[in-house]
Amino acid sequence: MISTPSLPSLDAFLNAADRMLRTLSGASHAGRPCPAPMGPVPALGESQRRLSGALMRVNHVGEVCAQALYTAQALTTRDDSLREKLEHAAREETDHLAWTQQRLRELGARPSLLNPVWYAGAFGIGLLAGRAGDALSLGFVVETERQVEHHLEQHLSRLPVEDLASRAIVQQMKDDETRHGAQAQAAGAAALPAAVHSVMRAAARVMTATAHHI
Repeated sequence: MISTPSLPSLDAFLNAADRMLRTLSGASHAGRPCPAPMGPVPALGESQRRLSGALMRVNHVGEVCAQALYTAQALTTRDDSLREKLEHAAREETDHLAWTQQRLRELGARPSLLNPVWYAGAFGIGLLAGRAGDALSLGFVVETERQVEHHLEQHLSRLPVEDLASRAIVQQMKDDETRHGAQAQAAGAAALPAAVHSVMRAAARVMTATAHHI
């Protein structure tokens, strides 16, 4: 007997709504301890704290978008195995969300005021990617993680050398994003059209430039 792929259940929709509320309210909790440097952490000057706060706000926005993207893609796939993989990746991204949120508090900085906008936009993109089929949806994950990895690498070069706490978080995030991209590639990701790459890069530039300040 041939089984047909199942549609997401009511519980899946309720879980998606719960994840959205937790993400936007700041009620997310990490499943892993926050990465921390070994030894004493130097004190930061005011200008260093402002720079680190702005960069970590951008990183926090990226994690808000990651929650939306993975949640939407998990809802649209009819492959139960893929849905489980996407939901697992979303749980790991929740760690990143909680870590960056905690670091913002420590730096005396606030999250982006536009987080509901970022979430809604990323959720819509995730729905479109999911409706395009699993292979293209996975291709979107690969390209997203590649851009995020590059973005985090740039932040490692821009964060104050003395900000060991933020650097430890960003390095672990970068390692996780690399793994997520490799897993999506191994799961059968299709290459995206060049035009999609360009649109994604342009959207990322707008988001990072705006979230740095707002």
